[in-house]
Amino acid sequence: MVLATGSFVACDSCMKLVMADAPPLQVLFMRGVAGSLWCLPLLFLLGYGKLIGQSLDRWVMLRALCEVFAVICFVIALARMPIADITALFQIAPLLVLLGVSLIWHERIGLIRMSFIALGIGGALLVAQPGAEAASPYAIFGFATAAGAAVRDLVARKIPQRIPVLVASFTTLMMVMIAAGLATAGFESWSPPTPRHIVLMATSGLFLMFGHMLVFLAFRFARASSVAPFYYTFTLWAVLSSIVVFGELPNLLSLGGMVLILVSGLAIVLFDGRRRRVEAGAV
Repeated sequence: MVLATGSFVACDSCMKLVMADAPPLQVLFMRGVAGSLWCLPLLFLLGYGKLIGQSLDRWVMLRALCEVFAVICFVIALARMPIADITALFQIAPLLVLLGVSLIWHERIGLIRMSFIALGIGGALLVAQPGAEAASPYAIFGFATAAGAAVRDLVARKIPQRIPVLVASFTTLMMVMIAAGLATAGFESWSPPTPRHIVLMATSGLFLMFGHMLVFLAFRFARASSVAPFYYTFTLWAVLSSIVVFGELPNLLSLGGMVLILVSGLAIVLFDGRRRRVEAGAV
């Protein structure tokens, strides 16, 4: 999971570098092309080629549509915001999933988890800094990204177990690519890609594929409760990328907000794990 989050941040960093010269939706489309060229041979290599038809499952398609919304919001924000800030805002998605589970399936959250959720959302507000001089109006796209990702993860619960994760991921990749292609054709002026752009996007697509593979392997070979805490290394990788690649250091309020998001997320994961152990012991 640590390597997966690092791969996703590397993918996003390559995209942000290209966005300095090309519009964001075009960059997203090019990433989709690169990711597809890497992912499709892998599908057949692993023996999933005959299962591609299962990608038309309604829950797989609905999850992909949610991902389209989340990713488009993400790249619009990524083009205008530091990568550490937008990644931190995205990290509240698991907290929003808990709220969704409570509202949709009426699962009891409890006062402790609700307090941690409020802490994480408060941290996100510190990162966004609404009303401050340093605030970015594009932060709203960060919150929209988190909301879209939360709905995507709720929908994923309905995907039948017989459908491999890689097939669902490939479907999502194709849907995002098609949507980005249509959007850039309708709303952006195409910027001819340079050899540097092509190399960066090929690298971005490779890291994207590795990210999906590593997440899949993490959850296949370890318990979800063991893997989940390391999901929050996203923010650490993003801060490192922001400093090393882009020379951007988040301000103190943003850093404080990132810490609150990390603490709240990890606290919920650890609290849930402890509660499950207590319930198992009681049985």
